[in-house]
Amino acid sequence: MQNYIDVAEKNGVTLYGEGSCQFCGANTTRGVHECVEIFSLAFQLIDYSKPENHIYRFLSVDAHTLQHPEIHGRWNNHFHLTRQHLIFEYKIAWNYGLSPKLSDYLNAYKADRSDEFLAPPKVLERGSVTTTDVRDSAKTEAECQAMIEKWGQEVYQSWNQYHELVDKIAQGFPDKNRSQLPKIKLLLK
Repeated sequence: MQNYIDVAEKNGVTLYGEGSCQFCGANTTRGVHECVEIFSLAFQLIDYSKPENHIYRFLSVDAHTLQHPEIHGRWNNHFHLTRQHLIFEYKIAWNYGLSPKLSDYLNAYKADRSDEFLAPPKVLERGSVTTTDVRDSAKTEAECQAMIEKWGQEVYQSWNQYHELVDKIAQGFPDKNRSQLPKIKLLLK
C-alpha cells in the first residue's frame, strides 16, 4: 500500500496539518494526519481476534477510504464501494479471503474501462459520521460496532450516484456460488 502523503502529492492535493480534517470534517487539531492516525489506532474497543468482528474492520476501512479518496489510488473507489455494496445490499459476510478475489475481478473489469472514474462526492459531503465521532461516542464494543456500521452506511449512501454501477460489478463478481456465501446480520436494519 502506498503512503497516503505520496498519493496526495501525486494527485496534486495539498494536505493540511492543522484544524479539522479537510476531507471528512472530523474534529481534529492536526487535520487529515490526525484523522488517519485515529483510524489506524482508535477502534480498539472491538476484539478483532474474533472472526465475527472482522466485518467491522472492513466497514471502517471502506468508510475511511471513501471519505478520503484523494489520498488513495484511483481504483480504490471501485473496490471499497463495491465491497460496501456486497455487504450492505447482498448481505455478504465479508472475509479476508474475498478481498483478493474482488481485487482480481476488478483488475479484469478495469482492463476494458481504463477511463472509468468514480468521482467522489464533494468534500465534507461524504457522510456526517467521522473517525472522531466513532472514537468519542463509543464506550463499549457494541457501541463501537454500531457507530462503525452507521459510519459505513452514511458514507455508502453519499456515493449513491454509483450504486447502479457497482451493482453491475457485484452481479458479475466471479464467485459463481455467491448466493451460498455466508450472510451477515448487521446491527442496523
